[in-house]
Amino acid sequence: MTDDPHANQPIERAGAALEDAAAAMILVHGRGARAQGMLGLANEIGRDDVAYFAPQAQRGSWYPNSFLADLESNQPHLDSALGLVGGAVEDVTSDGDGQGVPLERTILLGFSQGGCLATEYAARNADRYGGVVALSGGLIGPEGTPREYDGSMEGTPVFVGCGDRDQHIPVDRVEETARVFEDLEADVEKRIYEGVGHAVLEDELEYVRELVASVAE
Repeated sequence: MTDDPHANQPIERAGAALEDAAAAMILVHGRGARAQGMLGLANEIGRDDVAYFAPQAQRGSWYPNSFLADLESNQPHLDSALGLVGGAVEDVTSDGDGQGVPLERTILLGFSQGGCLATEYAARNADRYGGVVALSGGLIGPEGTPREYDGSMEGTPVFVGCGDRDQHIPVDRVEETARVFEDLEADVEKRIYEGVGHAVLEDELEYVRELVASVAE
């Protein structure tokens, strides 16, 4: 097994060219899904001035075990996945020619396993993003994992949304994730949906639309 299983995985693109984009979004898919599926969110957002980037996990999974498992049990896949997301951030913000979209106008969004990866990446790389959105996701690691992240989110809008009947994401982890980002000086919006399982809701999409509009203005 390679030490970097996600190396050289593709990053799919849609929407505006970076040099013309008012904002950018990095969309991180869930377990067993595809990057192209996440690009379908572009239709839900309904803006043609946003550049969309969606990295693809090797064999459709960012790491083999539950996000609540011991961190070492998900290596080297987890570090490799974080590296691929970091590569996507670099692609968006630099583009090799200085024509990229600034980080403060770049939104990092993930669903399910992708939401876990997105929040973990942002916490480990605290900075002023356009926004961070976890749809049915939360920080990675077993209960009691030290959350000793450095830096500041500098008021970045961070959204964590999840159903209280989600069979994959415990509400306690969503609440912990919100607290951690509050400690990192983010502007946190937490929404727990009563009677809802593992799904993306229209209420969450409406939040994303409003976030994109505020970042792209």
